[in-house]
Amino acid sequence: SYLTAPYHKQFERVFNSRGYRGAMSDPIRVGLIRCDTHGAYYGALCARHDPLRLQMPLPIEQQARYSWQHGGAHFYFYTNYADPQQLSVEFVEGFRLAKVWDEDRAAAECLAKVFDERPTVCDDFAAASDDVDLVFIADCNGDGRDHLELARPGLEKGVATFVDKPLALTMADARALVELADEHRAPMTSISILRALPAAARFARRLDEVGPLQFGSVQGGGTAMAGHIHAASLALALFGTGVESVQAMGETPLQTVHLSYGE
Repeated sequence: SYLTAPYHKQFERVFNSRGYRGAMSDPIRVGLIRCDTHGAYYGALCARHDPLRLQMPLPIEQQARYSWQHGGAHFYFYTNYADPQQLSVEFVEGFRLAKVWDEDRAAAECLAKVFDERPTVCDDFAAASDDVDLVFIADCNGDGRDHLELARPGLEKGVATFVDKPLALTMADARALVELADEHRAPMTSISILRALPAAARFARRLDEVGPLQFGSVQGGGTAMAGHIHAASLALALFGTGVESVQAMGETPLQTVHLSYGE
């Protein structure tokens, strides 16, 4: 997960170096912006919750805005079919979901009810960065076009910010985000989970056994930006970050993306 131990330790170093509130023994107060399936996924991973309420937040016959509202986040963490209350993954300690916001307020209220210590449901996304230590901008299926807008209030307050993949849709927005974070000394990061897979790192270490590489192929999770960013991230994790040029081709804009490393 994004929030596994190495990233918690990274934030701990940043928090200590920047003089943030309290010690790391205090929970990191998180403001969640967008209560989509990623928001529910990572919320459930690091904030205590009711497993049965997570299993079916809304009756199946009731229309849901997001898939997690019909149990789409529960099955990731509760795989023992005989006991839907037995967590089958390692819980990530050290966080408290303090505030949530979604453009669909009903979805935000629905998610808030899942947690033991209910977060405050905010009226606007800017409020989700008030009196918190970390802003988490969730984006399960989007393309990042609104990330600059959503991240700006927290970055301007100097709040550490995680931006779900992709960082932004355009280079201009990406540069603006980095400049905002730098100007206000706000720690910021944005990665795909495929940049942090131990299996990918082990695979990459064995590429020297193959000899000089000429071509490598990564099959992505669809041709929309939300899925394709994972493929690009895995390629960078395996082959390195020294990409010199990029070409997109095929029947759709992102059907095939060629990353060139020069030689």
